[in-house]
Amino acid sequence: MKPAATAAANHAGSGGSANGLASLDDRLEGRSPAALAVRERRAIVVNDVNAVSPIDQADVYLRQGIRSIAALPLMVGAELVGTLDLHSTEPEYFDQEEMRLLLELAGDISFALEHIRRAEKLEYLALFDSLTGLANRTLFLDRLGQRLHLAGQAGEQVAVVVSDIERLRTINDSLGRHAGDAVLKQLAERLARGAAREELARVGGDHFAIVLAAIKAEPDVGLRIERMWRDCTSEPFAVEGSDLRIATKAGIALYPKDGADAESLLRGAEAALRRGKETGERYVFHAPEMTSISSEKLSLENSLRRALEHDEFVLHYQTQLDLDTRRLVGAEALIRWQSPDQGLVPPGRFIGLLEETGLILDVGAWVLRRAVRDHRQCTGQGIALPRIAINVSSIQLRQRDFVAVVKEAISEEATPTRLDLEITESVLMEDVEGNKDKLKALRNLGVRITIDDFGTGYSSLSYLTKLPVDSLKIDRSFIAGMLSDPDTMTLVSTIVSLAHSLRLTVVAEGVETEEQASTMRLLRCDQAQGYLFSRPVPLEQLALVLRVNG
Repeated sequence: MKPAATAAANHAGSGGSANGLASLDDRLEGRSPAALAVRERRAIVVNDVNAVSPIDQADVYLRQGIRSIAALPLMVGAELVGTLDLHSTEPEYFDQEEMRLLLELAGDISFALEHIRRAEKLEYLALFDSLTGLANRTLFLDRLGQRLHLAGQAGEQVAVVVSDIERLRTINDSLGRHAGDAVLKQLAERLARGAAREELARVGGDHFAIVLAAIKAEPDVGLRIERMWRDCTSEPFAVEGSDLRIATKAGIALYPKDGADAESLLRGAEAALRRGKETGERYVFHAPEMTSISSEKLSLENSLRRALEHDEFVLHYQTQLDLDTRRLVGAEALIRWQSPDQGLVPPGRFIGLLEETGLILDVGAWVLRRAVRDHRQCTGQGIALPRIAINVSSIQLRQRDFVAVVKEAISEEATPTRLDLEITESVLMEDVEGNKDKLKALRNLGVRITIDDFGTGYSSLSYLTKLPVDSLKIDRSFIAGMLSDPDTMTLVSTIVSLAHSLRLTVVAEGVETEEQASTMRLLRCDQAQGYLFSRPVPLEQLALVLRVNG
């Protein structure tokens, strides 16, 4: 039985992958076996220190009675993390069988090190935000709970502040998600210069939480927040050669006034932030009624997510008619929510929250697919449905892949595309040049474009002539007021003349009386929709109307 060899572990740099056993030759001169193992990422063996050219510390080895040396690299994935060095007083100790066992041992050690590293990484990801390195929501709540315990003993006030970056979504949409991530990372670094990292966290996509201790009064919190954000945002953020400036809003909850535990304080600060975004204020202190409103919105958001998953949304269709002939020329698809608890819910109750939460992207894509499928169903039954119009939100239009989403939806239709997209005037004006390219691409797919709610925005006539659109839809408020207000009548007449001069079709929305319909026909308006002709109805009822009029 061989006498035991002594072993030592050494730390090393990073590198490639381990190779098999190699013998030492004259190339080793001036280098130790461990150094060569690190450099070449393979096991190195010296089976007689006396029998080779001089190596580093050879005299030291010999004075210690060491005759054989083996150095084995320890790898974690593709990274070299160290070496396992073994020494023996016997020459020719490390034969092939011994090295086979030692290589297996080195592999086992490497596997154990990789397991430890993965466990450490999982533990890190469970507590820290991987992008900014700040605490995540879980760790923040734990730290905040400890801070509140100490504050309670000392009788101190603590402020919890939740801030978000205004227009981060615009940065993501225009420059890409990586640009938004760069802004978040830089902001985290700037925040850490003005506060201890233990007092900071990233608790959501663009939401940062801050703890302020030893609060004397509410104005003190406001001043500290203003100063902190001024220091963080006074200089632009450099992203890919562009200087970006950002603004923030903040919601504030105070301990113990607004809550006795970490979770309720954080929820209170988030509710205050939402109120600030609604009112436009830079920072808002929590008020009791905000929590109940926030809880209702959270409950509604969860219900809407389930509605999408369980296919609870439905489309109703409101007909559009030619004013001269009263023949049906199309129908507008309008979303409804068939809630198992509340019955048929109108869009005014949930569209705003869909847009606020970003769910409008998934729901909007569903509307496109369902409308195309409904049109295909009518065509397959021999029912003539000329065109279907769909409303597009500003969030949908801003997406880089919006044209691709539309293309995917209409690619399912065997017959030529008969889809109209209705986009409000104000949305189109947000980014005229960028939207112009998207509208051109959509028209190349056979899609027609309607400017919805025309007259309520601030469009420039010069831009209007450049946009590739097919029709204007006059906002219902003008139709409702034109018979009683001469100025509104003049405006409606002007819009019709303007549209016709640009060779655009004009649609009157919200027509509810014969007098309104007759007036619009006299003004040479082309089409109309409204309760006078039909309320929004399910596809089955629309199909009956089409059969009768077919």
